[in-house]
Amino acid sequence: MMTNFELYQPASVEDALALLDRNGEDAWKLAGGNDSLDWFKDRIKRPKVVVDLTGITELKGIRQVADGIEIGALTTLTEIERSPIIREKYDLLADAARKVASPQIRNSGTLGGNVAQDARCWYYRDGFPCYRAGGNTCYADTPTAMNREHTLFGANRCVAVSPSDTAPALVALEAKMTVRNAKGQRMVEAKDFFIGPSVDITRMTILTPKDILTAIRIPGKWAGAQFYFEKVADRKVWDFALVNVASAMIVKGGVIERVSIACGGVECVPRHLTVVADIVRGEQQNEDTAKLAGQAAVRGAVPLNYNHFKATLMQNLVTRAIRGV
Repeated sequence: MMTNFELYQPASVEDALALLDRNGEDAWKLAGGNDSLDWFKDRIKRPKVVVDLTGITELKGIRQVADGIEIGALTTLTEIERSPIIREKYDLLADAARKVASPQIRNSGTLGGNVAQDARCWYYRDGFPCYRAGGNTCYADTPTAMNREHTLFGANRCVAVSPSDTAPALVALEAKMTVRNAKGQRMVEAKDFFIGPSVDITRMTILTPKDILTAIRIPGKWAGAQFYFEKVADRKVWDFALVNVASAMIVKGGVIERVSIACGGVECVPRHLTVVADIVRGEQQNEDTAKLAGQAAVRGAVPLNYNHFKATLMQNLVTRAIRGV
């Protein structure tokens, strides 16, 4: 049974922001509800106020803008997967959305909800008093912990990873996130939207309780590029990635002119592989370049007790992405 809360269903962003400003940390923002309802039913999160955003029309839809497209944060993953303009120009995002969970979840799950969802570490989800939950222990980083799904990079008290499939695609596409609160609006690069435990261990994004992610803008610089997305999970559907990779490349005459590539499931944030991009830029798109990219991608990886396989998996996925198979 969920705990009691007051439910508000504002019809405008302004009304929603006023509610969040008034209630602060007592409020919870509800989009598709797939993540939120799990928290509520397990009684781990007990908000006093729930602000249901689904009635706000301006947070939905896919629009062409001067330099690219803008996607409302409440646009469903199914709409993104099926959008003609996204499939034509930014198929990387359509492919990533297509790999999320199951058709039923994609019908209700939103792009904003997918990128803003919380960590999926089961110790944290089961209510253990870990660092992320305000305690003083990481239960996933002990000699006997179950941590095969956890991080290879950036561990800092917490070893949880970013669970989103669309997040690496947005980072690779150099998207910008529009964030609003009662004081105004700002645009943030996708790579800066996600934050690790060294910045704030209680959050996975820059969003505060009073903020709303209203839209995601994808610039035209990667429209029609050579895209690659691959996700490896224990099950083909209804599961989170062990590792995923998203890349956008401009290749002319067999030479890689520029590339943007990111991996999920290996760090608390989508890992933007800028070193890989630097190595392959100006090189022939061939097996040697791809192998070199894969090797560079895993430098500095620090596996935990049970996730050493992730380093090899990540290396292979990056190799395949650069190879372009």
